[in-house]
Amino acid sequence: MASLSLTTKPNAFAFSGALRLLITKKKKDVVPVFCSCNNGNDVRNEYMLATKGSKSEVSHVVPSKGTNPTYPTKDLDEGIGIIRFLKGKHLFITGATGFFAKVLIEKILRMMPDIGKIYVLIKAKNKDAAMSRLKSEIINCEVFSSLREIHGKDYEDFMIRKLMPVVGNVMEARLGMQGGLADEISEEVDVIVNSAANTTFDERYDAALDINTMGPFRLMSFARRCKKLKLFVHVSTAYVNGQRQGRVLEEPLSIGDTIVPETIVSSDVSEKSIPFLDIGTEMKLAFSSAGRTTSGASSTQDMKDLGLTRANTHGWADAYTFTKAMGEMVINSMRGDIPIVIVRPSIIESTFKEPFPGWIEGSRMMDPLVLYYGKGKIAGFVGDPNGVLDVVPVDMVVNATLAALAKHGQRMENGMQIYHVGSSVAHPLLIKDLVSSFYEHFEATPCFDSNGKPIVVSPFKLFIDKADFSTNNLNDIVGSGKSGVDGVSEKHSQRTKSVLVKYVEQLKYLATLYEPYTFCAVRFDDTNTRKLMQEMSKEEMRSFDFDVRGIAWDDYIANVHIPGLRKYVMKERGVNVVSDAEK
Repeated sequence: MASLSLTTKPNAFAFSGALRLLITKKKKDVVPVFCSCNNGNDVRNEYMLATKGSKSEVSHVVPSKGTNPTYPTKDLDEGIGIIRFLKGKHLFITGATGFFAKVLIEKILRMMPDIGKIYVLIKAKNKDAAMSRLKSEIINCEVFSSLREIHGKDYEDFMIRKLMPVVGNVMEARLGMQGGLADEISEEVDVIVNSAANTTFDERYDAALDINTMGPFRLMSFARRCKKLKLFVHVSTAYVNGQRQGRVLEEPLSIGDTIVPETIVSSDVSEKSIPFLDIGTEMKLAFSSAGRTTSGASSTQDMKDLGLTRANTHGWADAYTFTKAMGEMVINSMRGDIPIVIVRPSIIESTFKEPFPGWIEGSRMMDPLVLYYGKGKIAGFVGDPNGVLDVVPVDMVVNATLAALAKHGQRMENGMQIYHVGSSVAHPLLIKDLVSSFYEHFEATPCFDSNGKPIVVSPFKLFIDKADFSTNNLNDIVGSGKSGVDGVSEKHSQRTKSVLVKYVEQLKYLATLYEPYTFCAVRFDDTNTRKLMQEMSKEEMRSFDFDVRGIAWDDYIANVHIPGLRKYVMKERGVNVVSDAEK
């Protein structure tokens, strides 16, 4: 099994954007300089970000085989004090209209109604538009139905009293906030939670950089103005660890880190040929390329290809994980004496229990495949049957985030703490078991075609490589099969075949994007997360559960997650979300 190396070289690099910061270890040495432009992508303005530090040692990569580590027990009655800490605290949350943040806000307001204000950054033209989005996308969202029942006719008043919409955007200088309101927040806020992100695997490189890398840069600049700030929480992804293999520890990323296969390091290739990750160079490359390309689909594809190429060059699978990794590096370089918690969830899916099972918004990583399969559009996909897909319900990620937030918010200790929140170590889900649950669900509860007839599915096929997948005939890949071209004219037959071939090409493209995940050999060590759990009281463990070992995967996938997809994403009527435990 090949392992991978982490190489770090301290270096000064240029940021192309709206801010200039000279970073040293002490807060007083950090001098923000704002330019007059509002576009962080303006490559004509170059600002220096100098970092000090020494070359880090090679990252520890522990093989995934073997028993899980054991953790010391302690008096669980002491607890972290999650509810106690959050009472009266003021929070500033970005990405508030997103899937994760909605579940986070719901849990906070349901469990801790005595919290202070929650400032939510919302992209909007003005205050009225921001309030409109707050009402339509958060207050009226079905995930808040339990809160609506609790507060009855006073529900909307309660929500508006607690949630303050802030016009802004992490992709704008000064976060796009008005000066007066920004000053108010900087005086009041206790905790910043950044969950804003672009999670598209094949996003344009410039767009992904702007939100996933420069977004944290701008937020950290604002955080330094916050007088009462106790903690900065950044929601990242476990896949910032790139294409490593084996068990990867919960360790921070630093400026210049690049992930390179050990085969390159151990070969005759010189160290100088190993690529050094310079974020300033990446910024200039992306935005200058965007400026040179013409508008249209070809330009967009060129920028997507650039992101994939740059990610692969440095050892990441795609532009999403690569730019998220650089975002972590920026936070680490800028943190000074601000306490930082980085939560790295794996693949976030529908709620396990709270506020009710199966709630999900939008199609997550594996969900398009699930729905294509149920609709008879595909018969299988690429994946290692004995591989592991690291999945975690969103409510467990929220609970782990709140536990870490309360623990480190109380301590206010300098430093950066990393928490992997996933299942690949504690309770792995094998891909063959995952797709078996797909079949179990759709065999028992099929979808229906346009004529109202049930769509019959066969057991989900797993292809070991893309060659097998792409050479498999259309009858196996496309649910419509050859019957779609029988009994029609040759002209229509050729047209239909052309459509099917194009569809298969799209599936091959998806296979290329998903291959790093469906053949993933990494296991995300969760030692810090398990230790966090050990510090919780028994009541906290019941109310803020994030122990993935309690999940029956077959039940969760077949009876909770897929029904949730069909009910809340596809808006199918008559779909019930009932786990075996509730039957």
